[in-house]
Amino acid sequence: MKHAHIADQDFQNINYNEHPLEKGEYENCTFRNCHFEYADLSGFSFTACEFIGCNLSMAKLVRTSFQDVVFKECKMLGLQFSECNPFGLSFKFDECLLNNAVFYKTSIKKTVFRNSRLIETDFAECDLSYSVFSGCDLSGTIFDQTNLEKADFRTSFSYSIDPAVNRLKKARFSLSEVHGLLYKLDIEIERD
Repeated sequence: MKHAHIADQDFQNINYNEHPLEKGEYENCTFRNCHFEYADLSGFSFTACEFIGCNLSMAKLVRTSFQDVVFKECKMLGLQFSECNPFGLSFKFDECLLNNAVFYKTSIKKTVFRNSRLIETDFAECDLSYSVFSGCDLSGTIFDQTNLEKADFRTSFSYSIDPAVNRLKKARFSLSEVHGLLYKLDIEIERD
């Protein structure tokens, strides 16, 4: 079965459940205020696309390809990024809700997460080296056997990262949030 190739298109206010997108490859497309909640996007390919103000919560992403994709002001609760096509997987998140998302075992080096909520998101066994977490709420986020080398956490908060089980060489943290690295030691840190 041949899949469509759609390029340079703008999609606005689409409700996938009422008007499903044609399965295929989307290149340099913009999706604005679209509703993809619980949509089956399995096997779709998105290259150099932007999702702005969209709801993708609980969408199915089996073998979905995201290459150089930007998500801005999107609601993305419970997404299983670990099921995506790993080839060229790359994206940027700006002001997104990514609570309970699963990135387990993905290699997403140099990913930028800006002003986003990643509450109870799973980054176990990921390669997040050189990634930037800027102004992010990381409450309950799972970092276990995660490569965080040269990652930047300086403006993020509420993280708990165990240095004994994660790779942190040259990672950057702020002094005000350093307790997130020492929580397992069961010590008390007083702020002046």
